Amino acid sequence: MSKKINWHRAFGLTLTDFFKDSNFEVGLEKEMSVKLQYLDVLIIKKSDGKPVDKLKLPDGFEHLVKYNILTYKSMHQALDHWAIEEVIGHYVSYRKMVSPSKQELLPASDFQVYAVSTRYPKNLLGSKKKLNPEIEEIQAGVYKVLSKLICPVIILVLSEMLKDDKNALWQLFSGKADGFEFGNVHYQWHDPSSQALLNQLYKLYSKEGVVMSYTWDDYFRDYPPEEFLRKLPPEAILKGISDDVILKIPDEKRLKGISPEVIKKYLSSLSQ
Repeated sequence: MSKKINWHRAFGLTLTDFFKDSNFEVGLEKEMSVKLQYLDVLIIKKSDGKPVDKLKLPDGFEHLVKYNILTYKSMHQALDHWAIEEVIGHYVSYRKMVSPSKQELLPASDFQVYAVSTRYPKNLLGSKKKLNPEIEEIQAGVYKVLSKLICPVIILVLSEMLKDDKNALWQLFSGKADGFEFGNVHYQWHDPSSQALLNQLYKLYSKEGVVMSYTWDDYFRDYPPEEFLRKLPPEAILKGISDDVILKIPDEKRLKGISPEVIKKYLSSLSQ
């Protein structure tokens, strides 16, 4: 998690954390088939695992089906007509790819297209007082494209989502300082190592010029490094430690807890 990431990668990784050990899994773009040229598209598909609690799903995700194709536009990206056409193109390609054959396509009801935008896409939806004719507002921040000429598309506007515990995930990407702070307090991380994403998100918001009342001091107070390390499995901690650092640890500490038989066996293997 030490590498710098962009909004799309952070969004995908946070969704991955949300669905960890559930009956949905998230495919990030670099893990997709080379047959498809994904840019900012994620696939959320049903899998084996514990069924998600529908009451805890963030607004809009109650419409998840077997295969969900999702595009995401961050703070300075436009969710426009072209973006919708593009994600529909990905849907068509993906439906062909997972179907038994082009002549035997899986039913359209197995698929749902999502277009997620941090800011309100006025050119696409129309003004808030008068939506475009083919747009329906389902609930705060959740819209649906009604055109019979295209597959069903659900549009999620993260900056409009209600501040509710179940929407904490959306609030982290709302583009607002108070939204990020709400998400920071209320989002429950499923993988302790994923919590480091908060650091990356804080940096992304700072880079965008969003002024936070939540400071670095607050971050390190809420998430002290020692507490974070305690939650990680030993193998994960060791992965982040170079051999040079390990060799600097005194021999008696490195060998502590290892039985003489194991040490003898290892030394014997070196002499062979």
